[in-house]
Amino acid sequence: MSVKPPNLIYGVDDRPPFWASLSLGVQHLCLIAIGLLLPAILASEAGLTPSLAERLVSMSMVAGGVGAILQALPRGPVGSGFLCPPLCGPSFLAASIMAAKAGGLPLLFGMTTLSGITEVLLSRIMHRLRFLFPAEVTGLIVAMVGITVIRFAASNFLGISPGNTVPTPHNLIVALLTLACMVGLNVWSKGKLRMLCVIIGITVGYAIAWALDLVGATLTTHLTDLPLVYWPFAGHTGWSLDVSMIVAFVVATLCSVLKTVGDVTMCQKINDETWKRPDMGNVKKGVLANGLACLTAGLLGGMGQSTSSSNVGLSVGTGATSRVIGFYTGGLLLLLAFCPKIAAVFAHMPRPIIGAALVFSLSFMIAAGLQIILSRMLDARKIFVVGISFIFGLSVDILPHVYDAVPAWIHPVFASSLAAAAMSAVILNLILRIGIAQKASLSLALSRESARDIHEFMAKWGQTWGARKEVIDRLTAALTEIAESVTALGLAHGPMSVVVSFNELKIQANVSYPGQALDFPSKPPHPEDVLLDSNVLAALSGYLVRRYADKIKASTQGDQVRIQLELEH
Repeated sequence: MSVKPPNLIYGVDDRPPFWASLSLGVQHLCLIAIGLLLPAILASEAGLTPSLAERLVSMSMVAGGVGAILQALPRGPVGSGFLCPPLCGPSFLAASIMAAKAGGLPLLFGMTTLSGITEVLLSRIMHRLRFLFPAEVTGLIVAMVGITVIRFAASNFLGISPGNTVPTPHNLIVALLTLACMVGLNVWSKGKLRMLCVIIGITVGYAIAWALDLVGATLTTHLTDLPLVYWPFAGHTGWSLDVSMIVAFVVATLCSVLKTVGDVTMCQKINDETWKRPDMGNVKKGVLANGLACLTAGLLGGMGQSTSSSNVGLSVGTGATSRVIGFYTGGLLLLLAFCPKIAAVFAHMPRPIIGAALVFSLSFMIAAGLQIILSRMLDARKIFVVGISFIFGLSVDILPHVYDAVPAWIHPVFASSLAAAAMSAVILNLILRIGIAQKASLSLALSRESARDIHEFMAKWGQTWGARKEVIDRLTAALTEIAESVTALGLAHGPMSVVVSFNELKIQANVSYPGQALDFPSKPPHPEDVLLDSNVLAALSGYLVRRYADKIKASTQGDQVRIQLELEH
């Protein structure tokens, strides 16, 4: 059962009032609109006509709206139940441009459909892949999700571009005042002002940008040329496939899946004060929802979809993570797909305002990723997984031209630091897991000193393995209960053997001793029985052991009693 963190105004299960849900949905829409730059870039690279480009953007918005609603569903096989809307996925940009240039829009839509089907199929086995995503890997992905956008956020914040590397004073003024407004309201205010700090900051930024003539007549002219309402479903170009493109889109899909794993894990953490590990069953449903969003994009004629990390960061920053906001966000996206004038206001947001909004939301993503990494003690194996992946991933941004010569089919891996770091972390984690299973044994001559011996044994090996203290404490308590009960009742006529094994995903203890078995009832004895019958104390002790362990098995072979305790890590 999750526990709502105290810093949240509206938790995932809360229902904000209409005005709050609508305002927060508009906030999230502002960040999603930034992602509409990607289909615009794709249209430009592919030489599409303005009408085809507008249709590509509109269909991407429809797919995003469908994905936001599916992702927020709290029950059923689809949806993580979190506020984790999708946007046009950066992972798909390189492969999509290749497909559009090679076979036009039919090939782009066909390969995007294939990507959606691939992600849907992958979602069916996600719950079996927990070993691929220990805390250091999921934390790295969450952190890199923020880090990979730093270059884009900073260039917009400073108002620089490849042809203009000198920040302009007007851009800096707008960016700094917008960010100052967002941060100030978030830090020094409470309630509604903190919750709406981003949309208030964007409004202030627009006002300043208008006063400094950064919005200007270009947007006004563009809005005049657009219709108020139009039907974007007309004129679909059809679908086609190309075998030579399959690998590139499968790699892009894998990168998108890893990003979804990180985003849904982040949602789990920020919505549960007692969070300990990723819930892969929940991740499975989140990946399925995103896969269906990507499939929708391919079928209707849009760009591939990935969950939006910046929106997850926005939700924790504003203290509003209610899934209801996800439904409003999805509905607004669907509405704007038919209203190009309104969509253009969001899509043509001044660059310094975009930069300020991204800096605000990404700050929470990077910090949360580091917290997840450091939630476990880092041994040499974990340090290399995190360190090498960070270095390898960041090299994509620091030395981008080094990877220009890589084969086209694997280019999506090197299209962003996130993809490179995530793939590196997963591969390194698999390699360095060799020999990860570790064992330690203890022989106890049952006595009054057994509890101390068990405590010292578990403390030593728990620290050596870098296991979570809470899990080690529970196992220590369970082993102590067994030893004390067996000693007090005289059930053993020889030493007790304890063998503890650890493999990162679980910790298991095998206890054996010669003598009589100890009972482990699933229900506690009645308090009055404990007072009247001393033997009932053994039942109470066995019940406590069952509560400490996630799984317990007990058996007797001849004179030997065997007890197996298993705790998830």
